[in-house]
Amino acid sequence: MANNAQTATENWRSKDFAWQAPAKLNLFLHITGRRANGYHELQSIFQFIDAHDYLYFDINEDGKISRESELTGVPEDEDLVIRAARILQQVSGTSKGVSIKVDKHLPMGGGLGGGSSDAATTFLALDRLWETRLGIDKLAELGVNLGADVPVFIRGHAAWAEGVGEILEPVELPEPWFVVIAPPVHVNTGQIFSSPQLTRDQHPITIRDFLSGVTGNVCQPLVEQMYPEVKAAIDWLNGYAPARMTGTGACVFAAFSDKKAAENCIAELPVDWQGLLAKGLNKTPIFEMFENTIS
Repeated sequence: MANNAQTATENWRSKDFAWQAPAKLNLFLHITGRRANGYHELQSIFQFIDAHDYLYFDINEDGKISRESELTGVPEDEDLVIRAARILQQVSGTSKGVSIKVDKHLPMGGGLGGGSSDAATTFLALDRLWETRLGIDKLAELGVNLGADVPVFIRGHAAWAEGVGEILEPVELPEPWFVVIAPPVHVNTGQIFSSPQLTRDQHPITIRDFLSGVTGNVCQPLVEQMYPEVKAAIDWLNGYAPARMTGTGACVFAAFSDKKAAENCIAELPVDWQGLLAKGLNKTPIFEMFENTIS
């Protein structure tokens, strides 16, 4: 990883450089309350995996912000990468602009945080490329306005999360192999979080509780009820290792300490299902690139 990071650091100013926006997994998800503004108080642990979207930034001097790639069903003004770039431009006062291309690999509506990760990578990349130098704390403050998952991608380290996801404590975790299955459904996160059936008063736990296995995903029973495809994936994956949904789904995952066992599992995946094998990561590629200068 160190050699890759060094090579990346030498080349990141190029418009042809592919900035990696990794997926995340919620290793558990509890909801302990709800704020007056409708945001949910939660507890979770975020860990990254080496599955990515790829972003390309072509800087200009005329201040125009645009995207080169289309995102099905998402108008340009609603695209999180465009919104992130405009926020950074406005707050920093820079006169520079950018054309952004997103090579999309992560499933939308899967609970892997692809949109949030793309937004975070946009903040981090443009803070460097535009030389705005706002720094990690300010970028994380700006990022939470685009989504509760954005700050953890900006900070770039596996973390215990509280608040609405913005209170983060870095944690060092094993980095197992994960099998991730993407059922052929798009879970509506707003629908899940607004459901009267969702439990919102779980008792707060500690990291020690997590390590002893006293965790779950509070959204999973509701999603299983509403989306039989998710339940089918969890039931199938449970035959190989304990399976769980990430975020509000639809993706489900299981951890394997042995790569061969994970490969054997993915090889048995039903032919009409989509899945991937990915390594757990405690640090994002951007964190690795700029670890000595990140602030």
